[in-house]
Amino acid sequence: MSTDFTPLLEQAIQSLLSEGKEPTVALIKSRLASPVPMPLIISALQRWKKSGTVPKVELVKKEDDSEARIKDLEDQVKALTERLAALEQRLP
Repeated sequence: MSTDFTPLLEQAIQSLLSEGKEPTVALIKSRLASPVPMPLIISALQRWKKSGTVPKVELVKKEDDSEARIKDLEDQVKALTERLAALEQRLP
């Protein structure tokens, strides 16, 4: 799952340029219609200054699969419990 912030950043930068203003992180952030993580704004501005175009800027979110993680942890607890029981049987 990813969120593409490129159109928002392009619109903010073009808005500033049309007013004759030099885009900065603060000005871009103030023109954004929705929140964009600061590192993405900085990266987009740096690339825009070098190439004159806004690169594709996406934030990729790792999907949280809680159920699979819980099952893995339960399996691990079961294996460790069995191992502990076997070790306890070896003791005199």
